[in-house]
Amino acid sequence: MNFQTTEPPFRFRQGTRPLLISMPHVGTHVPPALAARLTDEGRRVPDTDWHLERLYDFADALGASVLVATHSRFVIDLNRPPDGASLYPGQSVTGLCPVDLFDDQPLYRDLAEQPDEAEIAQRREAIWQPYHAQLALELARIRSEHGAAALWDAHSIRSVVPRFFEGTLPELNLGTANGASCSPVLAEHLLAIGKQAAPYTAVLNGRFKGGHITRQYGKPEQGIHAVQLEMTQCTYMQEHWPFDYLPEVAAGVQPHVRRMLEAVLAFVEAAAVKA
Repeated sequence: MNFQTTEPPFRFRQGTRPLLISMPHVGTHVPPALAARLTDEGRRVPDTDWHLERLYDFADALGASVLVATHSRFVIDLNRPPDGASLYPGQSVTGLCPVDLFDDQPLYRDLAEQPDEAEIAQRREAIWQPYHAQLALELARIRSEHGAAALWDAHSIRSVVPRFFEGTLPELNLGTANGASCSPVLAEHLLAIGKQAAPYTAVLNGRFKGGHITRQYGKPEQGIHAVQLEMTQCTYMQEHWPFDYLPEVAAGVQPHVRRMLEAVLAFVEAAAVKA
């Protein structure tokens, strides 16, 4: 198979403060030739991190830079290592170029339609590499300009996905690669904000510890602090088709997310002054 796309790999807005918000799973674009190979359910791109740009609509007011994926994770998963290595060995995961849905149903209409190594390489070159190049470039710019940088990797998922976890997921899942991607002081402060965010529940480095982006770019010893927030989608939207945004519901959780990002900025800006 030959992969081609006419869509740019990302949208980017540069901010004025030392924070980059990455949204690697909000994209919904699937090139028509690829979409024709997917199942009917696959073409609905159900495993999208829907509406995060709207939920984080305060990002510009905070002065954050924002990097947003355009293509569906079904094309290529920007939060996986380029070699497709599992982030959670021994647990069920989806790959760099997924072949199944979160509910374990096949993504492609036929096994013969799945991408081979050559096509995966084409997708990686067209989408994965430009996204990560922009991410790395912006973090370097922020750190050079401000003396320190923060990376916030924004995600969401259905609250019940038996394939990945038992029962119902806590609403606010913070990940710092088991403490390796950001200062533990910052991580504990963020967890405290989450635990005070009644009626929501929060956990640090639970089922979701941060994907490739958090693990790759978080280097607190170099002044770059990376945090992933995996939110349950029921906190702001319909978890099933048609996946509508629910403004009244979102209004409950949005201030808490903003409070976390304000805390990240305060921490990084204070660290930059000390440096």
